[in-house]
Amino acid sequence: MAIIFKNFDLTGFWEDSDYAREQYVEKMPTVAIIASIEKELGVRLPASYVELMKVQNGGIPRDTCFPTNAATSWSENHVAISGILGIGRAKTYSLCGKLGSKFMQEEWGYPEFGFCICNCPSAGHDMVMLDYRKCGING
Repeated sequence: MAIIFKNFDLTGFWEDSDYAREQYVEKMPTVAIIASIEKELGVRLPASYVELMKVQNGGIPRDTCFPTNAATSWSENHVAISGILGIGRAKTYSLCGKLGSKFMQEEWGYPEFGFCICNCPSAGHDMVMLDYRKCGING
């Protein structure tokens, strides 16, 4: 089990559905694909994200809401996600897939100070991004 998640039970973390497998779940990431995606995105992927993707590389988590102290476009008190992008290019919703982070930045004008990691139920109008402005491209 991953070191970062040693005290977190990932059993049952992911929803198992045909849609998730078809649109999100990539093959397990290799060192080569991780390096290739990092080069394409221009950032080093966080170790915790890479470890989670080694459990399952993208998909839809069972719990899709996270509490917030501020309102979001979706809710007064939480952010909702519809899926976590995997490390790869093959699936529609992977980091460098057809509707992945690069697409969102190039076509929808999302900022290039990081990358999009989660889709939201708003169908592209909102994304969860990792912001690299303070930490730099090495995270």
